[in-house]
Amino acid sequence: MGASVGPGCLAGTESGPPPPGRGPRSPLRCQTWPVELLTLPIVLVTGFITVVVLGLVAQRLLGLRLGTIRLIATGFFAVTVFPVITYALLGRLYPGELGPETSGTAGWFILLSGMCTILASMVFIVVIEAFVPFGSVPPPVVWGRGLRARFARTRRYWQIVTIGFRSGLGPYLRGRRERDLDSPGGRARLGRSLADTLNAGGVTFVKLGQLLATRRDLLHPEIADELARLQDDADPVPWDKVEAVLVDELGAPVDRLFAQFAREPLAAASVGQVHLARLHSGVEVAVKVQRPGIVPTVERDLDIAIRLAARLEQGTKWGRSIGASSLAEGLATAIREELDHRIEADNILAVARAQPGTATVVLPMPHRELSTERVLVMDRMVGTPLHSAAGEIAGHGYDPDLIARTLLDCLLRQIVLQGVFLADPHAGNVLLLAGGGLGLLDFGSVGRLDRSLREAMQRLLLGFDRQDPLAVSDALLELVPRPDEVDDQRLERDLGRFMARYTTGAMPARRQMFTDLFRIVAEHGLAVPPEVAAVFRSLATAEGTLSALAPGFDLVSETRHLAGAYLAEQLTPEQLRQTAVDELAALVPILRRLPRRVERIANAAEHGRLGLSVRLLADERDRAALTDMLHEVILAFLAATIGIMAVLLLGTAGGPVVNEAVSLYDLIGYNLLVISGILALRVLMRIFRRAG
Repeated sequence: MGASVGPGCLAGTESGPPPPGRGPRSPLRCQTWPVELLTLPIVLVTGFITVVVLGLVAQRLLGLRLGTIRLIATGFFAVTVFPVITYALLGRLYPGELGPETSGTAGWFILLSGMCTILASMVFIVVIEAFVPFGSVPPPVVWGRGLRARFARTRRYWQIVTIGFRSGLGPYLRGRRERDLDSPGGRARLGRSLADTLNAGGVTFVKLGQLLATRRDLLHPEIADELARLQDDADPVPWDKVEAVLVDELGAPVDRLFAQFAREPLAAASVGQVHLARLHSGVEVAVKVQRPGIVPTVERDLDIAIRLAARLEQGTKWGRSIGASSLAEGLATAIREELDHRIEADNILAVARAQPGTATVVLPMPHRELSTERVLVMDRMVGTPLHSAAGEIAGHGYDPDLIARTLLDCLLRQIVLQGVFLADPHAGNVLLLAGGGLGLLDFGSVGRLDRSLREAMQRLLLGFDRQDPLAVSDALLELVPRPDEVDDQRLERDLGRFMARYTTGAMPARRQMFTDLFRIVAEHGLAVPPEVAAVFRSLATAEGTLSALAPGFDLVSETRHLAGAYLAEQLTPEQLRQTAVDELAALVPILRRLPRRVERIANAAEHGRLGLSVRLLADERDRAALTDMLHEVILAFLAATIGIMAVLLLGTAGGPVVNEAVSLYDLIGYNLLVISGILALRVLMRIFRRAG
């Protein structure tokens, strides 16, 4: 009768003699594969838990937080090297076989090998951090997202790099022609290579070049002049695609929203195009429509441009001198704002509130109910761009100096008094209207100044009017962040020479005036904030527009005259009364508390209790920085002290014997050496993380 067995076992006794070389047959033969199948998941789970625990221990000892991949990689490394380290230690200390008499001391050495394993895993983390800093590689979740888009971006990146090398930009990218930038000819060659690269790069890079050309506070004039030649022209988008954008954005057929809509665009650029239309109310409007699918292209190219700027800043001296990374970030922000037509509509309304349109200066007011992110509907202005209005000005007998003075007055009022201004007043963005009035276009980018900056700008203009270098220097240092070290006297002398050159009438005003002012700012290491840079950019652009409109227009004297008029406007009895009321309202609470505080000070001085209390490190950031520094010093000191103790113990002969090869001093020394290494690695890791 066969025995009852479990699953996988065969009952009964095999008949016949046993095969040669084998013993008697077992009456119960069990198959082991189900047991192995159940054991495998347990082993895998236990191994994974061990890997995670070892990674967490190394992470905790280093005092940081690792990513998932680094944590698992560190734990796997520890599991891999532990047997190797254990075998090496025990094999060296116990050449023979281990027995009961050696099991006690062997346990201590296994513990030592475990500590060495943790130390090795910490070294592994530090090495990885040194070569691949945390955060420089996207996490796996990000890898899986948009993999196709990443390949496309990489291909586009190398396409732009290849264009740059073909255009002659390669030596400048590698930093091999730094000396060429010391001469005007070398700077002009760099400007041409950069302009050719941006022009061949397409939509986004052309826009970047146009914006970059306005930053004459950072670029040499030769480079800026080459970039200024970039043209933002493009073939028009077919009507069916434009209609699809309109319907998608406005939620209704074009015929229902507009009484008439011109299918042929009035103008086409790389980002969008403008169509003429008429509302059912009879109002003539201009409709700006964004090109379909342009946003992903621009975002991809902006990401590439920022990466290239970072490469330039790291690898070239001229890239560091202009702050390529921060410059690219600022230009990218400006381009992204231009992609959202709602921002442009808000900008028009902000400028209109600050300076309402008049018969002489008109703004294209937006229709907010018909304006979205990709569509902007605004009043149509019929006129001629200033760059092609010379014939019309002569034909109608308009005074070009009067038109130039009107435009300058409008811009200066926006900057100095209202604090909201058109940032790009080039000749194509200013229309000559019927009757000699002006219309302003393209409010995708405007500048904004707060009250303190406007007051500093007023003092700057007043200092120019009075030809006072000290006042101009003080106002300029209020407009820009004051560096730790600045030569006030040298700055004052340079500004004095600048004003003597352009305000005494010895030299006519030219476009070079603002270039020279930017050069003075750059030579003294003054970092121009974006809002002030927008002022300089607007004035420099307006200078070129006014020079082309009225070649004999004296920009300096007109600016001085207008600045004096603005000051006179603010000194009217009504303005003075309002200023006095505002200042008095701010002073009244202080004046009410002043007698009581004076009495307290007098009493304290009379009784000898007057003292001065100064709180060092009152700022939380200062305390945190000092605390971190003290922690690092203490850890470094402990690491060095423990390391020296370990070396002394390892070099001391005698002492209790653990076995024939190792003494107790050696065993303690090895453990202290591991602890010293752990502390040193922790300090090193903190330094790496701060540097990254």
